[in-house]
Amino acid sequence: MNRLGLLVVGTVLMFAMSTVAQQNATGPDVHAAAVAPVEQHLKMLSEQLALTVEQQDKTRPILQAMHDWTQKLEDDQSLTPDQRQAGMHALFMKSDKEVRVFLTDDQKKKLDDLEAQMHHGPHDGSNGSPSATPQH
Repeated sequence: MNRLGLLVVGTVLMFAMSTVAQQNATGPDVHAAAVAPVEQHLKMLSEQLALTVEQQDKTRPILQAMHDWTQKLEDDQSLTPDQRQAGMHALFMKSDKEVRVFLTDDQKKKLDDLEAQMHHGPHDGSNGSPSATPQH
C-alpha cells in the first residue's frame, strides 16, 4: 500500500479543496470547482516527479476519473465506512497502476520515495520493493 501514499494524500487534499470550492461556488462555477483540485493535484505531481507535458496529459484524465469516482463513493450513503474505504483502496490501486505505466524508472523511484516519506516519515523501513502488492 506504500505505492499509493502520494495518490491517497493527494486525493484527500483534492477533496478538502473541492469541498471548500464547492461551498463557495455558485451557478456555472461549480464545474470549475471540481476541476481545480485535479489541476492542483496534477501540478504537485508534475513538480515532484518532473512530468513531461505528454505525461501530464496522460495523468490528467486518470486524476479526473479518480476524483469523480471518489466523489461518488463519498456521496453513496448506502455504503458502510468499510465498504467506502475498500472501494477507495481499489480505486487508488487502479489509479496508481495506470499512472506508473508511463513514468520513467527514475520517476517511479521518486514516487516511491515520496510515498514512503508520507507513510513512514523520514526513515523508510521498506525493503526497496515498490512492486509489493498489498493484500485485499
